[in-house]
Amino acid sequence: MSSDDAQQGAAEPGESGTGAAEDRTVRVVLVDDHRMFRAGVQAEIGETERTRVEVVGEAADVDQAMTVITATRPEVVLLDVHLPGGGGVEVLNRSTLMMADPERPVRFLALSVSDAAEDVIGVIRGGARGYVTKTITGTELVKAIFRVADGDAVFSPRLAGFVLDAFSNTEAPLVDEALDKLTQREREVLRLIARGYAYKEVGKQLFISIKTVESHVSAVLRKLQLSNRTELTRWAAARRLV
Repeated sequence: MSSDDAQQGAAEPGESGTGAAEDRTVRVVLVDDHRMFRAGVQAEIGETERTRVEVVGEAADVDQAMTVITATRPEVVLLDVHLPGGGGVEVLNRSTLMMADPERPVRFLALSVSDAAEDVIGVIRGGARGYVTKTITGTELVKAIFRVADGDAVFSPRLAGFVLDAFSNTEAPLVDEALDKLTQREREVLRLIARGYAYKEVGKQLFISIKTVESHVSAVLRKLQLSNRTELTRWAAARRLV
């Protein structure tokens, strides 16, 4: 994990206007379809000297997420972008009233393997307060959670650039027609392969088998009418996907 994924100059938990000396607990729901990843996040975040993140619920798909979020009303939801049942944007769409509640607002922080512009922009338009990738360290993730709980927005510098570009130019296309042919999982595999990852490394990143990676790569090449990894890499680079 890398510390580059929390916004530079991020405040320490408790440093915002709520009082630096107070003990704090932030209640969090973790939404991700990979059980092993959820377990890993819980191991990375937790109690520090004066602050604590309490995971009060978990969910693996959109319907589960809505049930758990409604029942627990956490301060922050760590939300994966790609989920069975409609994805993170669907969770956000169903949570509009909870996000707008002035008494107990539920705030969302996207935590995803994807750093694609369309994914970042989609969840921010949906109402998420920030977006970090799964390379973030546990320490930086805790800082990001506390900042989002306090109402701040948190992005890595590169992802913040996507958002600024999108909202400063409303005519900028958010969807590439060729890229739109691919499933969300195929897009994830495409980006990792284009960055030079071996099939084994891609499988480890996405919690899938090498055989499944090979199947996704074949589908990507067929849909994009490309012949090999070299052409795929050039195609992705031309669209600023790597």
